[in-house]
Amino acid sequence: MKLNKAIKLLVLGVSLSLAVAGCKTKHPDVTKLPDKAGMTGSTNRNPSESGKLDSGDLAKAESGPGGGPTAEFNPDDFNQDRAALAAQTVHFDFDSSVVKAGERPNVEAVAAALKSDNAAKLLIEGHCDERGTEEYNRSLGERRALAIRELLIKSGVDSSHVFTKSLGKDQPASSEHNETAWAKNRRGEFVLVLPKKITTTQNTQ
Repeated sequence: MKLNKAIKLLVLGVSLSLAVAGCKTKHPDVTKLPDKAGMTGSTNRNPSESGKLDSGDLAKAESGPGGGPTAEFNPDDFNQDRAALAAQTVHFDFDSSVVKAGERPNVEAVAAALKSDNAAKLLIEGHCDERGTEEYNRSLGERRALAIRELLIKSGVDSSHVFTKSLGKDQPASSEHNETAWAKNRRGEFVLVLPKKITTTQNTQ
């Protein structure tokens, strides 16, 4: 009798479990968004930065098609002045593309200069220190330049006048191999570009 009672209880328990399972709502599968590696124009990141959208990415996303920071830009068509805004160079923390509060006055000074001359255009060069792979530093340099570009646009600079270029670790400000040198090399430099004046010559007879 005890065995029959135990069997009945076991059958009852299994039935209740099946009933509860059948009443649960089955959620539809969630479609996963493509990761950065599968998107056109994406940049490689190291594992510690996976899934984060920093200011550089935001500037790139907001640029939209045509005329954005990656639009065709031929420096040979302009007169380049590296000295004019050299004092406003922006420096970054290690492995970061965030413009620090202490560096923002430099960006504001550049914005004021650009807004005072409608013909002026600007090339922002993103640089890194020597540590890390060439591919990763190229990506990081791009994000740094784009982060600066975003702040300039927020300050009222015409987005069509600002271009970016990443040089990665190819052109260090200091060739030494220590913390002081690396801090100098993690930077965004401003190159003021003005259209070349076209001169015409007349034939005299």
